Amino acid sequence: MQTLWYWLFRLLGWDGVYHKPDTEKFIIIVAPHTSNFDFFIGFIFSRAFGMPSPNFLAKDSAFRGILGPIMRGVGGIPVNRRERTNFVDQVAAAFNERKRMILAITPEGTRSKVEYWKSGFYHIALKANVPIVMATIDYARKFITCGDMVVATGDMEADMDKIRAFYAGSTARHPEREGPIRFRPSETAAVNEDEVADVTAAEPAALSPDTTSSPEAGEKAQA
Repeated sequence: MQTLWYWLFRLLGWDGVYHKPDTEKFIIIVAPHTSNFDFFIGFIFSRAFGMPSPNFLAKDSAFRGILGPIMRGVGGIPVNRRERTNFVDQVAAAFNERKRMILAITPEGTRSKVEYWKSGFYHIALKANVPIVMATIDYARKFITCGDMVVATGDMEADMDKIRAFYAGSTARHPEREGPIRFRPSETAAVNEDEVADVTAAEPAALSPDTTSSPEAGEKAQA
């Protein structure tokens, strides 16, 4: 099936490269996100390159009754939005409770142009001590790159410099909707000191230097 997905991907005129993380827990951020087509082509890429299926977050009420086992079986993770429970803490706890968890997020949060990225993914990575894996869909080249990693250190501005460097030069499907890659200034100065201590005291997960390409592309995809 992976070979069939790959040839569909190539038939659409696309190619890509996937650096497989050597960890079962990570957050994957996808940008720029300006079109519903991003999900369509991104899904085909994930099947063509053998990526593991990501988890998703949903209200805990959706997991009641007979739907509960089904939702969990397809990767759903319940979150409680009714009480004043910190959302970041809930998701970080979910990471700590599981042997495998891959959370896919579009940090822009919308297909419209925004001035700031939502910082939730960064705080979750910091709290749970999991790496941030980056993916970009470049429509100018029709090329998807996924797998480069950033470890959240608590120095948000320095970490964002690394993220900006990865996404530099990528062209969105609708470039006029693409905003700057940055957090609100107030957020970059407000990282909790306890979270920084947690990260600096722990060893970050490592990534394999190996690159997993398509069944047929080989070194061509890396080039």
